[in-house]
Amino acid sequence: MKFLLILAVPLLGLCYVAWHVWTILPFSAVWKGLVVGLGICSFLLLFMNFGQGFDRMPLPLARALYEVGTSSLFVFLYLILIFFVLDIGRLAHLVPKAWLYENGVVATTIAVLLCCIFLYGNIHYKNKVRVALDIPTEKPIARPYKVIMVSDLHLGYHNPRKELARWIDLFNAERPDLVLIAGDIIDISVRPLLEEGMAQEFQRLQAPVYACLGNHEYYSQTPRAKAFCQEAGIRVLCDEAVNIDNHFAVIGRDDRTNLRRKSVQELAKGIASDTTFTILLDHQPYNLECAEGAAIDFQLSGHTHRGQVWPISWLTDAMYECSWGSHQRGRTRYYVSSGIGIWGGKFRIGTQSEYVVATIH
Repeated sequence: MKFLLILAVPLLGLCYVAWHVWTILPFSAVWKGLVVGLGICSFLLLFMNFGQGFDRMPLPLARALYEVGTSSLFVFLYLILIFFVLDIGRLAHLVPKAWLYENGVVATTIAVLLCCIFLYGNIHYKNKVRVALDIPTEKPIARPYKVIMVSDLHLGYHNPRKELARWIDLFNAERPDLVLIAGDIIDISVRPLLEEGMAQEFQRLQAPVYACLGNHEYYSQTPRAKAFCQEAGIRVLCDEAVNIDNHFAVIGRDDRTNLRRKSVQELAKGIASDTTFTILLDHQPYNLECAEGAAIDFQLSGHTHRGQVWPISWLTDAMYECSWGSHQRGRTRYYVSSGIGIWGGKFRIGTQSEYVVATIH
């Protein structure tokens, strides 16, 4: 029942947009049907992604259809917002009824507005923001550490090897001591990563790399995701910890998808202490009080993307105690990254794609 309810919401939105597009276009029924039909087909491509239907297609075709399908979701979202505002204006007698019926000027204005919005969103996505983070500690770590912290790479059909190579260059330019990844390295399928040899790009990193699993590693089949990470030189910490030196440890928690994963208290037992600085990698930033209760010094999470585009960012801000940025509970500090990559269409509107350069001293 819950699944049907979730499915009904986007389908109702699709019907709402389709009806408005049909009524506003000043074309014959044939041309209206073609435009509406193409829009609906683009939206339905989205569901091929969830069933890994693109894996049976040639890579260039799969990549193009993925971009069209996932981008259409954001286009429909903004069309719903635009038509909703126009409908409210019409009911309040601020918008003439003629604006919404066979009006080429209004239809063209909406099309141009959408193009401008998503051109900006795409340019903004390509700009990777460097976030500097200073983390002082009273614990006796051997020396200052420079740590690259990232999440949500979502490598796959829409984030290819060329994009990953640019990110690796950014990381290497920082000369880090460690690279930490808070899950969702893979988008939905390992296939494009293997065909493009993306493991070779990760092997260029000039520092040890540790990661935890994200929910998308489960979508892409966990054993295949782990095998790729091993080939790439990424040490996946799945409910386990590693000592960097005598007074510095990194704990990787399995994703929330695994209902049998260990608690933070169990993972921190015997590790978190007055003399050991501990970083917890936990992909989804739920129950932040757990890290505080386990005396974790710092938690890195991702997952939220902060909604990727406005106004979804308002929803994530309401859903999570911290949906993005720095946070603190007692003596425990947190950073929830909005991700360096992205799921779906390459648009950032009101949010940013980022990587964190943290100095622990």
